[in-house]
Amino acid sequence: MLHLSLPQAMANADTVMASAELPASPDEVIAALVTTEVERWWGSPETHRMTDWSADLRIGGGWNVTVQVADGGHLPAGGKFLEIEMPRRIVQTRRYDWDNPTLGYHETTVAYLLEPIDGGTRLTVCNGGFAGFPDAAAEYAEGSARVLGWLQGYFDTLPDA
Repeated sequence: MLHLSLPQAMANADTVMASAELPASPDEVIAALVTTEVERWWGSPETHRMTDWSADLRIGGGWNVTVQVADGGHLPAGGKFLEIEMPRRIVQTRRYDWDNPTLGYHETTVAYLLEPIDGGTRLTVCNGGFAGFPDAAAEYAEGSARVLGWLQGYFDTLPDA
C-alpha cells in the first residue's frame, strides 16, 4: 500500500510548484484533472466548487469551467491545451474571465507532470506566469497544496483505492 505524504507546494517570483503522491494510475489521475470528473473532487463547501466543466482535449483545444464560490457567486475560467502526452504530461493555459483580486485577468500556464510510482502516481504541478504578481503566487502555492489534498482524498475514497 502506498504511504501518502501530504501534498507540498512552494512559490518563487514566477512559478508555483506543487506535488502529491496519489493512490491511482496516471490514466486515472489525468481523467480526474481534464474530464467532468473534476466536478466530483475539486472544492469544498467552505471554499468553492467546479461546475460546468467542458474540454476539447487536443492541442489548441479549449477548456472551460465555472467556479461556484461559497457565497453562491459564479466565476468563469478557462484556457487552451498547449501540450498533451497522455498520460504523462498536459500543459494548458489558465485565465479567469473576472477580475481576480491578486491576479486580475492575467493568464498563467499550468503543467501537470505524472510519474508512476509504487502503488500510484506522483503528480507535480508547475504553474508559471506569476512574475509581477507575488501575492498571487503565494496564494496559489497555498491553494495548490489544498487542491492536491482534495485530489488525494478523492482517490482515497474510491472503492479501488
